[in-house]
Amino acid sequence: MLYVKIQELHKRKLKIAQIAKELKISRPTVYKYLAMSFDEARAYTEQPLGRNKKLDSYKDWILAWLEEYPHLSAAQIHDWLLERYPDLMVGGSTVRSYVKEVREVYQIEKKVNVRQYEAVPEQPMGKQLQVDWGETKQKTTDSKEIKLYFIAFVLAHSRYKYMEWQTSPFTTRDAIRCHENAFQFYGGHTNEIVYDQDHLITVSENAGQLLLTAEFQSYVNERKFRIHLCRRADPESKGMIENVVKYIKGNFADSRVFSDIEDWNHRGLQWLQRTGNHQVHQTTKKRPAEVFLLEKQHLQPVSSLLSFESTSKQSITRTVSKDNTIRYKSNRYSVPLGTHQTKSENLVLIELKGDEQQTLVIRKESKGEVIAEHEISLEKGKLIQNRNHIRDRSKGIEEFKQRLISFFEDQNQAAVYFDEISQRYRRYRRDQFAIIHRVIQRYPSFIDSAISKCMTDRLFSANDFRDLAHHLHTTNHQPVQEIESHYSNLAKHTDIKASTRSLNTYTSILGGRV
Repeated sequence: MLYVKIQELHKRKLKIAQIAKELKISRPTVYKYLAMSFDEARAYTEQPLGRNKKLDSYKDWILAWLEEYPHLSAAQIHDWLLERYPDLMVGGSTVRSYVKEVREVYQIEKKVNVRQYEAVPEQPMGKQLQVDWGETKQKTTDSKEIKLYFIAFVLAHSRYKYMEWQTSPFTTRDAIRCHENAFQFYGGHTNEIVYDQDHLITVSENAGQLLLTAEFQSYVNERKFRIHLCRRADPESKGMIENVVKYIKGNFADSRVFSDIEDWNHRGLQWLQRTGNHQVHQTTKKRPAEVFLLEKQHLQPVSSLLSFESTSKQSITRTVSKDNTIRYKSNRYSVPLGTHQTKSENLVLIELKGDEQQTLVIRKESKGEVIAEHEISLEKGKLIQNRNHIRDRSKGIEEFKQRLISFFEDQNQAAVYFDEISQRYRRYRRDQFAIIHRVIQRYPSFIDSAISKCMTDRLFSANDFRDLAHHLHTTNHQPVQEIESHYSNLAKHTDIKASTRSLNTYTSILGGRV
C-alpha cells in the first residue's frame, strides 16, 4: 500500500519532501520505495522490518492492535506486550521506534480526538475580569537564574491587562494584595471574576456550591463580586487570560535580564503601556487602551485600599505542620511546641535576615515576637531543630514518678522501689508507672501492703504490684502475715529437683555406643 501511494504521488510530480509530508514518513523511506519494483516492495513488506529486530516476533500482534485501535500510543503497545509476554525485556525507545516504522510501512495514521470549540460571545462592558497565575525562570545581572511568579488580569471586553510579579510563590494574602492593586489600576472592578481552580482561592468546586478558602471568602464578602470557577481540565473556558499569560511570558519576560523585583515590576508597567495594552488586538482589531476608556465607565467603583491589607510588602507565609515544623527550600525547621493548634489557620510569617540572608526568622505576626530563628541549611530533606523546641520527656516521667510516690506512707521505700523499676524497664518506665497509677486508683487501701511485700520478695514489676494489690483486695482484707505464710509454703517446694538419667541411657535408646 505504501509503495503504491508513493508511486502515485511521484507520478503527479510531487517532490520527495512533499511526498514524505503527505504520507507522514521520512524522506529516506520515500527514496527506498522509489528504487524498488512492485515485487521487491511486496517481498520487503512480507519480511521483517529491515534487518532483524527484537520485536519482529511480535509484529503480528502490534500490527493487529494498531489496525484495530489506530489511536494507541507506543507506551500502550509496550504495556500490552508486557501484559501478554511478562518475560519480554525491551525498552520504551525500542518499542517507539518499531511502532513508528510499522505505522509508516502500513500507513496506519495515529488518530487524535480533536476537541471542537465554538466562538465565545463578546462580554458586555464591565461584566467580567479573568485572572490567572504564571511563573518563569530569568537570567540575573550576575549570570545566575531565578524563578519569578506573576499574577495576570485581563478585562474580557476591552482586553486591558494588568500584571504583578514577585520572587516567592503566591499566598492567599498576596493574591488579595494584587487584586487590590489591580482594582486601583483599573479604577474599579467587574461584576464577575473568572478563576481556575487554584488552591489559593478555592477548597472545592462542590457541585457548583463553591467552597473558598476562609481568607479569600472574607475578601469576596468585603468587595462583593461574583466568582466564576472554571471546571477542572477545562482551561479553554478562560482562554483570554491563558493567552495573556503566554503573551507575558513570550513577549515581556523572554530573554529579559532580572536585577531586582521593584525594577522588574516597573518595567512590566512600562511594557503594558507601550505594548501589552497599546498594540492592536488580533481578535477585536482595536487597541485595548482605547476600548478601556469606554469600559472603565461601567466598572464598579472601589473605595481606597482595604485597611487590613498592606499593598507595599509581600508576605511570605508558611503553614505549621502537626509536628510543629515549617517547610522552607526542601527542609523542615522547628517552631516551639504548641504552635500548631487543631482549630486554627496555623500560618506563620518568615523573614530572611543577615548580610547573605542565611538566617530564617519566624513570627506569628508581621511585627510580633520572634518565635524561632534558624541558620538556613544548604542541604535538602533535613530537619533543623532547636533544642528548646524539643519536649523534655524525662522531665515529664520524673514528675509522674514523684506524684505516684506521694501516695505511699513510706515514701522513701516507694522511691527505692520506683528507682529500681526505672533501672530495669528504662524503655517502658511510663507504661510501668501507668499500671501502678491505675492500681493506686482502684485499690488505694492496699498499696502500702503491696509495695512492702514487693520490696521484701524483690518483685520489681508493676504487674507483680498489681497482682498483689488485687489479691489483697479479693481476700477481703486478708492480713499480710497470711499472704506471707502462703508464699512461704510455696517456697518450701523450691528445693524439689527433677530426677536425671545418665547419658548412656539415651545413647542405648538411639542405638549408639559411648
